[in-house]
Amino acid sequence: MKLKLARTTLKARPKTIELSKLEEMLPQKSIFYFDRENSHKDLKAMIEHFEEEGYNVYMREVKYGLNDDEYIYEVHIVQQ
Repeated sequence: MKLKLARTTLKARPKTIELSKLEEMLPQKSIFYFDRENSHKDLKAMIEHFEEEGYNVYMREVKYGLNDDEYIYEVHIVQQ
């Protein structure tokens, strides 16, 4: 499964990352930011995957502007 990481600037294109790469990064990092272009279905599938692996996963929308489409997803993945 591929997910899009949050953009670093407003005009930049989001970078993609594989689910397996996220698993490799977990020992060093537990907070990830994903772009609004990700489907809600894909994000829920990612959450279910990590919960099955024994992690607690918390996701929320973070608004960075006044427009409705100015938000990113913040995901915390922590060991139980």
